[in-house]
Amino acid sequence: MGNNPAFAVAFNHVGIGVADLEAAIAWYCGVLGMRLISGPVEVSNDRQAEDVLGSRFGKMRQAHLSSINGIGIEFFQSIDPPFERRDDAVEFWKSGVFHICVTHPNVEDLAGRIVASGGSRLSAIWNERNGDPSYRMCYCRDPFGTVIEIYSHSYELLQGHR
Repeated sequence: MGNNPAFAVAFNHVGIGVADLEAAIAWYCGVLGMRLISGPVEVSNDRQAEDVLGSRFGKMRQAHLSSINGIGIEFFQSIDPPFERRDDAVEFWKSGVFHICVTHPNVEDLAGRIVASGGSRLSAIWNERNGDPSYRMCYCRDPFGTVIEIYSHSYELLQGHR
């Protein structure tokens, strides 16, 4: 199970709601090194968007960014209905995505850049491997409310050989 290429998928992108689309684009490009690949565009009176998002959909703005390894972030700035920010709690007990994770070799440096640019650090920087102190992780929050975990190494390296 899990090794059958006929059923294998590649992770493509994650959708994130933000209150200020331009500020989110600038922050993710400037702090995390992502690049804008499409948008911003305004979406309204769109049957496909209404079908996917439901009957409450009226109007939004949207942009697409890409990470260095080709994984996408699709930003949504809801206009109708108006954007609502989540609580400041890390809502791990609720269904759906509660954080995204990025890989950076210097967890301390990236966490510091996040804080210096208006985000916040939510946890200490933790050693993920007892025998190797270079394996590190930390939880932060971007200025828009999205929880970002930072891993020093790839997911497979951190989780695959415990």
